[in-house]
This record gives sequence, structure tokens and C-alpha cells, in this order.
Amino acid sequence: MVGAVVVAFGIVTIPLPGPGWLTVIAGLFVLATEFAWAERLLEYTRRKVAGWTEWLGRQSVLVRLGVAVLTAAFVYAVLLVTLHVTGVPHWVPGWVPLWH
Repeated sequence: MVGAVVVAFGIVTIPLPGPGWLTVIAGLFVLATEFAWAERLLEYTRRKVAGWTEWLGRQSVLVRLGVAVLTAAFVYAVLLVTLHVTGVPHWVPGWVPLWH
């Protein structure tokens, strides 16, 4: 039950800035202690992450920088959309551009 709740919370938080995928993987760790399917899914995830990490490590600095910039731009865009949909919290200072 705990693993399912952690995975569900992680899935909900994936599009938000923060550790959404890490939360999903943590939930899979919990589920893998009881279910073979969760263990297989966790192993599949490990292989894919290792493959991505290995591929990125073989790329030039320019490609790695491009991936970093695209990732930062995506997180920034998700943050702006989230703030637009949910509203700007009262604690955000008035001088922050684009949010008021």
C-alpha cells in the first residue's frame, strides 16, 4: 500500500519541478520487495537510466550543454505554466518578472 501511494504521488508530481521521477522510483523500490512485476519494472528503469547516462557521457561538451539547457528551459516552462494555472503564491515578491 505504501509503495502504491508513493508511486501515485510521484506520478502526480512528475510535471512539477522537483523529484517526481525519483519519488516514482522510490515507490517502485518499496513495491519490488513484494511484487515481481515491480522488480522487473525497476530493473528495466535501471537499464534505461544507465543507458542514457552512458550515452550522454560519450557526447561532446556541446551536446551535454544543450541537454542541460533544454532541461532547464523545460523546468522553467513547467514552473511558469504551473504558476499561471494555480496562481502566484502570496510570498513571491512583487519584483519577480513575468509572474504578476
